[in-house]
Amino acid sequence: DVGDVFVPRNVANVVSHMDNSMMSVLQYAVEALKVKHIIVCGHYKCGGVVASTQNVDHTPPLSQWVRNIRETQRLHADELRSIDDEEKRVERLIELNTVEQCLNLFKTGIVQRRKIATYDGEESKFTLPRIHPMVYDPTTGILKPLNVDFNAQLRELGDIYTMYFPE
Repeated sequence: DVGDVFVPRNVANVVSHMDNSMMSVLQYAVEALKVKHIIVCGHYKCGGVVASTQNVDHTPPLSQWVRNIRETQRLHADELRSIDDEEKRVERLIELNTVEQCLNLFKTGIVQRRKIATYDGEESKFTLPRIHPMVYDPTTGILKPLNVDFNAQLRELGDIYTMYFPE
């Protein structure tokens, strides 16, 4: 059916609140189409993530774009520095970037308003839309779901980013 799959794309799957195109797509998907699931799907060997690891000026607008991923590197610097193998380190950064972009979705008023609208009291198992981080491996064809406890992460961020609360 129309709206069952709605796919926006950009370099390195960045979800930026400053990207009007992405926010428009998100608003349409969540408010008009009422999507139940959002998948943020990174992929290994992602050129945008690799570019973010290079200490060079890629010049605007690419340099500005990959800065979002460098923020992910900064947030997870200790974990990433502990990985000696460069390829494995980049793969882990791709996974972490995918998770951070999911968190960026949770931070939006668009998603928060819909989650409140679908909240059905303490008995609610979950609210909509559900957000799923995954990474695709183009060399094997395997789609890997990332196991993330978003509830725990959102509790940590709640006093900073939560704009809507159940009544």
